Amino acid sequence: MEIAYIDKHIALVDQCRKGDRKAQFEIYKLYAKAMYNVAYRIVNFDEEAEDILQEAFLDVFTRIDSFRGETTFGLWLKQIVINKSINQLRKRKVDFVNIDDVEVAEEEEPDLYSLELKAEEIRQAIMGLPDRYRVVLSLYLLEGYDHSEIAHVLKISEGTSRSQFMRAKLKLNDFLIKGGVKDEKY
Repeated sequence: MEIAYIDKHIALVDQCRKGDRKAQFEIYKLYAKAMYNVAYRIVNFDEEAEDILQEAFLDVFTRIDSFRGETTFGLWLKQIVINKSINQLRKRKVDFVNIDDVEVAEEEEPDLYSLELKAEEIRQAIMGLPDRYRVVLSLYLLEGYDHSEIAHVLKISEGTSRSQFMRAKLKLNDFLIKGGVKDEKY
């Protein structure tokens, strides 16, 4: 059974294919905030997220003919933003440590829900995580990627993705239990 995607903005996309600037601006207004947030969660810097957003939309509008409609336009755009964000991290030479050969003890899942934390505290704690942890955590929890997809996108092993996610959760829990975020990063 094949999955069918219903794209409610396909008429705007078709107008963009014809070079309609007003349609491009409408698409931008519809998606800019969400795509900025995706980029920001990965790169953790406002200016970089803004640059990524602009580059992504420039790419989208110059390559819109390559959009085949196999997914929704929003998913296609989101993938471009995620790839550009990860490439920006690579430019910073973020090291994703491959720990396939290291045994990691299983630990209990932290119970973050019982802590009754405010959303801002959690957001600050996530932004305080090292890049390699924050990216995997964001892709898994916030963007809905599974570990095999994360491994493929980041060019790491699935085991590394899982361990980075586990360590991110532990550091996040530690951050939150100790009463907030400090200026220093781990």
